Amino acid sequence: MVNQKEYDLHDVVEMKKPHPCQSNSWEIIRMGMDIRIKCQKCGQMVLMPRREFEKKMKKVLVKAETSK
Repeated sequence: MVNQKEYDLHDVVEMKKPHPCQSNSWEIIRMGMDIRIKCQKCGQMVLMPRREFEKKMKKVLVKAETSK
């Protein structure tokens, strides 16, 4: 079974564990081999490998608007 989550740059995602500031919404601000996310409440930034991010991500809360 393939569990493929779809996310893109500037999407707001929810992680499985909340941040110590009690917020659980993160914005994706950089994508590549590593993914950088930013806490929506306190501004803390975290860089983690894509594989780890996909394991820890629960769902996409808000999709970023695409400018097509």
